[in-house]
Amino acid sequence: MAKKKIEYKFDYDSKFLNEHNVKKLAYELSHDADNSEKILDCLFTAEATDEQIAEATGIKLNVVRRILYKFFDAGMANYTRKKDPETQWFTYYWRFDSRKAAQLLEKEYNQHNKEIKDSLDYEENNMFFVCPNGCRYPFDEAAEYQFVCPRCNEKLEYKDNTDIINDLKKLESSYNINE
Repeated sequence: MAKKKIEYKFDYDSKFLNEHNVKKLAYELSHDADNSEKILDCLFTAEATDEQIAEATGIKLNVVRRILYKFFDAGMANYTRKKDPETQWFTYYWRFDSRKAAQLLEKEYNQHNKEIKDSLDYEENNMFFVCPNGCRYPFDEAAEYQFVCPRCNEKLEYKDNTDIINDLKKLESSYNINE
C-alpha cells in the first residue's frame, strides 16, 4: 500500500515555512529524521494525542513523547491539556506551531549566514602561513612565533587562501527561501 503524501499547509505566512525547512529543523531538534518526519506528518494531519501518533506511525510511545517534547522545548509544537472527568487523567493534544517554527527557521538562517560572513571577513582580512603538517596561523600569530610552528617546530610558509574565500562566497544557507 502506497504511503499517502501529506501536504504541509501553514497557518502563518513566512518566506522560511516550507516542507524542506520544517523537516530539516525537526531533524536538527530530534536527530531522528525518519521518526520526526512521521510525527510531523501526524501533526499536520490533525491535532493528535501522543498515543494516537504512536499508533498511526508505529513508533514506540516513549520515542514519540521524546520527540514531541523536543519540539515543544524549541516551541515548534504546542499542546492542549484536557482532564478526563471519570479517570481524572490528563490527555495532551499536540499541534504544530507555524509561527514559532518560522521564527526558529529565520533565526537559524540568520545565524548560519552570519557565520559565513564572519568567516569570509576573517579570510579576506588575513594572510595565512602553514607548516608541512597543516598547522595554519594568521600573519600576526606566525610572526609572533618567528615563522616556526610551535606545535611541530617546522618552518611556516605563506599559503594563498583564495580558494577558501571563493568557497565561502559560494556557500549558502541550507534552508530554502520561498520566493
